[in-house]
Formats: sequence, C-alpha cells, structure tokens
Amino acid sequence: MKVRYRDLSVDDPVMKQELLEAVDKVLTHGKIILGPEVEEFEGLVADYCKKKHALGVGCGTDALYLALKALGVGAGDEVITTPLSWIATVNAIVLTGAAPVFVDIDQDLNINPDLIPAAITPKTKAIVPVHFTGRVCKMDKIVRMAQKHKLFVVEDAAQAFGAKLNDTMAGSFGDIGCFSMNAMKVFCSYGEAGAIVTDNSEMHEKLVSLRYNGTINKEDCHTPSINARIDTVQAAMMNINLKYLGKKIDRLREISKYYNENLKDIVTCPLEDESYHIYYSYTILIENRKKLIEYLQEKGIETKIQHPILMPYHTAFRGKYPRYDLPVAEKLVDRILCIPNHDKLRDDEVEYVATAIKEFYK
Repeated sequence: MKVRYRDLSVDDPVMKQELLEAVDKVLTHGKIILGPEVEEFEGLVADYCKKKHALGVGCGTDALYLALKALGVGAGDEVITTPLSWIATVNAIVLTGAAPVFVDIDQDLNINPDLIPAAITPKTKAIVPVHFTGRVCKMDKIVRMAQKHKLFVVEDAAQAFGAKLNDTMAGSFGDIGCFSMNAMKVFCSYGEAGAIVTDNSEMHEKLVSLRYNGTINKEDCHTPSINARIDTVQAAMMNINLKYLGKKIDRLREISKYYNENLKDIVTCPLEDESYHIYYSYTILIENRKKLIEYLQEKGIETKIQHPILMPYHTAFRGKYPRYDLPVAEKLVDRILCIPNHDKLRDDEVEYVATAIKEFYK
C-alpha cells in the first residue's frame, strides 16, 4: 500500500466542476488581478473569522510582513516569537528591520506564554504567536500580557484557519491575524495565497495601500512597499473551497481521533486541550525517528518533519542574535514527525499507518 503524506488532487466531481466554472468566469470577465471574486473572498473570510475586515494577499509571508509594517514595526524594534515555525515567520520580522526575540515552546509545540514576560524589553513592539500544526496558542494569556505592556499582537495563523478557542477563531485574538492559503493548507488555494484580518478600519486602509506597492488609488506611492496582490483566480477557487471546509476539517479531526486512540500508548500524540484543533499536521513525538521514517518508507508511507531546523539556527540567522535558552524546542525538534492525515485518506489507509507504527515499536 502507498500512503501519501498529502494529496492535493481534486477527486470530487461536483467540486471540480464548481472550481472549473469559477475559473471560467474569471477568464471570461478578464479581471485577473483584484477582480470581483477577491472582494467576495474577503467578505467570506471576514465573516468566517468574525472580523470587520479581511484583505486577500499573495501569500502568508506577505500577510505577516504587511501586518508588521502597517503597525509601524521597524528598525530598532524587537518582536517576540516562537523558535518553531516555518522560516517565513522570522523572515517577515527581519525584513521590516526589527530584531526577532525567540521564546521557548511548551509541550503543545506552541510558544510558552509564561516565558514571554522575561523577554520583554523597552524595545519590544509586538508579539507574533504561531498556531503551530493548527492548534491555537494560549491567546488569553498572550493578549492580556500584550495589553499590560502596550504591545501589538500579530497572529501567525498560517496553519490554523478554522481553528478556534472558546468560540474565538484563530487570527481573531490580536490586533491583526495572518493566514497562508497555499495548496498545502487546510483552507487552500491552488498555488499561493494569503489573507489578513482586523477590526481596525484605519489599519485596513493602510494594508490596502501597502498591498499595492504602498500606493493610494493605485497611482501615488505614499509608503514604499511590495506587490502583494492576490490573483482573482485563486480567490475564486477558494470561494468554492470554503463551502467544503467544514467537511474537510471534520475528516481531519476524525482521522486524528483514530490516531490518538490507537497510538497514545506507543508514541506521544498531540495533547488534548480546550482548543478546537484542525490538525493541519498530525505531529507525534517519537524516539528513533530516523529508523521509523525508514521503516515507514519501506511500507510505502510518506512522512514529513515540520520543521527540522529551529528558526534562529538557520544559516541566515545563526550567530546574528543572542543565544537564546530554548531547551524544550531543542529537544522536541529532534522528535517531531508528521504522519499522513489528509482528508482523502481511506479508513484502511489510516489503520495501515497506525498498525505500521505499532509494529515498529514492538
């Protein structure tokens, strides 16, 4: 049996026809950039996240960079974040001219809020928590802390569209929420795309300008920025995908529940807590990772390490910032492994993966 880690194909004939019709509509009206489907997409995302405004952008990295820039983060500022995320998180911070400050994670793989106060200095301007693997951080603590110290909160919810905590959606806790909707994500495009949400109308106007090279009315540049516009085709297709998102998340949670029940005595499964986890990835903590990966490969099972290098230890940043105390992250990054959990998995494939892991550890 071959079990793919991700399957990005569209096999539902009804959904595929809707997607093709959406693309055909865009090609017919010809408004390829920022067409009417983009405005529809933004309205759907804002409603879903229960925010006043949403802005479609080219990718999740654009979302983070523009959010920080709109808040005035720049040279001389410090931004607190987690060491465990895709490198886009720290890249967005550094590209504003600010310095990242890394705070260790907890056993849930998210930033440990109890360690944030010690990292705050007079230079600190924002906190960027990352909802890693699709689990919402302990945002109540983080937001209270930010308010106390008058700091901005920019949520990196790239992996967590649809996740929630106490009925508040991921991306909706802080000043600005940022999403990636690339093809790998649970709420996905068919290439690259992203979105930003906020309740602040003035901030939304800034973001609209920054998305289009910092221009006003698409003509006069007021603030140097980048081209971060979203393609109309991607927005049109995501408008269709959003209709199927609830069903997709239900299947991911069903698969994850099976793994939890069948692997909890074999490996360390994702922690169960009060958050509504969407399981962008089903990440286990294991021993003998290399041998297990090889064993699963022999069984035809694809896996992924997300992400094998902590952000401060990438070549681009190694030695440029203080040596941070990250004992939990340094330990867990060598134990994390993502196993297949996409919504197209059949029940027998899920059972096959779980059985293979149990056989290995026997």
